Amino acid sequence: MPNSAPATDALDELDLRILDQLQNDSSLTNQELALRVHASPPTCFRRVRRLRALGYIAREVAILDPSRLDAGLTAIVEITLDVQTAEHLDAFEADIIGESAIQQCYRVSPGPDFILVAQLPDMPAYHTLAHRVFTSKKNVRNVRTFFAIYRGKFETRLPLPQKR
Repeated sequence: MPNSAPATDALDELDLRILDQLQNDSSLTNQELALRVHASPPTCFRRVRRLRALGYIAREVAILDPSRLDAGLTAIVEITLDVQTAEHLDAFEADIIGESAIQQCYRVSPGPDFILVAQLPDMPAYHTLAHRVFTSKKNVRNVRTFFAIYRGKFETRLPLPQKR
């Protein structure tokens, strides 16, 4: 994903309607999408292709239910490193990216250096992950983990700009 997104000025009302519909359901056929956004199918097809090319649509995925797939434990982990040089931060992040249980990784400031979100089957799986990835690393100073007991909201939609 690019660090600097294109200006939203390049988006018109039709682009915003398309993005809104695709955020709800990216499995819509081009015909269904065109009906919902009040555009012709060829126009809709060209617009979606353009939005992908410009990076507004980063990727399209299916969102799975973790509780149905034996991954019902959500761990939110704060990591603080001993040495915070760019080289050490990059090295830790490179290790984390390879872990399939870790779904999200954020460098944050102030406070800890990283916030991670992991989806795991159970507490023994968390302990295995924590030992392998956090406590066995020489540069990790502190690990603080919160376990979700209830998910009040989970949303992937982004608020879209309003056109005048």
